Amino acid sequence: MRDTDGFSHYPLPMANHILVTGSAGRIGRAVVNALVAHRLPVIGYDLMPTPGLGPEQCKTGTLGNASLLQKAAEGARCIIHLAATPDDSRFPRGEAPDDGDNFLTEIVPNNIVGTYHVMEAARKADVSRVILASTGQVIDGHLRAGRIPVNSATPPEPRYLYACGKVFLEALGQVYSRQHGMTVLAVRLGWCPRPGQEEEFRQSEMGPNVYLSPDDAGRFFLAVVESKSLPKFSIVYATSKPVNREIYDMAETTRITGYVPHDMWSHGDPVASSNPL
Repeated sequence: MRDTDGFSHYPLPMANHILVTGSAGRIGRAVVNALVAHRLPVIGYDLMPTPGLGPEQCKTGTLGNASLLQKAAEGARCIIHLAATPDDSRFPRGEAPDDGDNFLTEIVPNNIVGTYHVMEAARKADVSRVILASTGQVIDGHLRAGRIPVNSATPPEPRYLYACGKVFLEALGQVYSRQHGMTVLAVRLGWCPRPGQEEEFRQSEMGPNVYLSPDDAGRFFLAVVESKSLPKFSIVYATSKPVNREIYDMAETTRITGYVPHDMWSHGDPVASSNPL
């Protein structure tokens, strides 16, 4: 998709706004809705316009467009970076010819280089707070070995290539916090199923215990945005209430952000959505 300059026909970004990348996705829409409901100024950045935001608040482009990201970040007080490309490789890896992946074609340019562009935009625009969306896949090895619950101090044991990119995201956030003084929070999000994952989720023993509802996602990111003070760098988890077993220890999440989940997955929940993250 060709990038378009979302600012060429509209005023410059509002002052003190919150920039949300991946704002048209499943979690992105929930986050935007929660922020807008609390009358917070929001600019969305995605490949398509974001429902719920006016044309002047919708910036369309890729994560490879560093200059457009820079414009979107100017005047922002916080960036919520949700945009990412999922892993399309088979896991465990198949035999040839079923052994391909999208690491070089999509994960590197979007999830690794794109995250670098986001952090550079934050640095150049002097954005004081950045929230980076990571994933529970970065500690998948601990989960498979039964070393649960995991907490904020649990070291990475990534599932596969997508998760490796998220390990980079967490490390990059720590480096920028330390070197450039910004407050960075990396959140290992629970499972908010995308379309096509419905049956996988229902068959998963762990899924209901790491479920993250869209409404709880909105509550979490709102809590982080409104937190008066956060550690300079931290890693936390965000899920809804577990059904029968705690997988992610969210004590640190509640301590530093005040977030407490409201929802819990049930068999009647529509886990699919037409708005994938």
